[in-house]
Amino acid sequence: MPYTPTEWRAVEPYAEKAAEQAKAHPDKRDLFLCHAWGDRESSAKELYGYLKTNGATVWFSEEDIPLGSLMTREIDKGLRNSRIGIVLVTPSLLESIKNEGIAEKELAVLLNSSRVVPVTHGVTFDELYDVSPMLASHAGLSTTESSLDAVAAKIAAAAAALPAA
Repeated sequence: MPYTPTEWRAVEPYAEKAAEQAKAHPDKRDLFLCHAWGDRESSAKELYGYLKTNGATVWFSEEDIPLGSLMTREIDKGLRNSRIGIVLVTPSLLESIKNEGIAEKELAVLLNSSRVVPVTHGVTFDELYDVSPMLASHAGLSTTESSLDAVAAKIAAAAAALPAA
């Protein structure tokens, strides 16, 4: 979703600042993508691609956990070094939260921050509320109203507009 010239003039200084931050602090990311294990090769990978295409720096387990490393330690670093947590809420994620999987642990950390954005994909906010009222209480986006690509563009623009941490 390209920017209009007016939109780009408003966003450009933030995008430039984000690029400077990325060069100065390569471990820092705009976004941490929390997702269910079952979504890693499908919707999570798709959202990750769209976010990157729209200029966001994203911590994504499939790309950022080196082979042979301790997964929980790498996730901890990713959470610490990301400014915003994006939670891709799918039927698989709701199941993972119920079963207290890794995504549920990531979610616990993200809920302690003031910058967490749920993205419902294949589920409603009512279904999310039934599993995690705290996450459902955060303003978020839904792919029932926009495509995953359009949602990613909105998230990337919002991340670029935030002051550097």
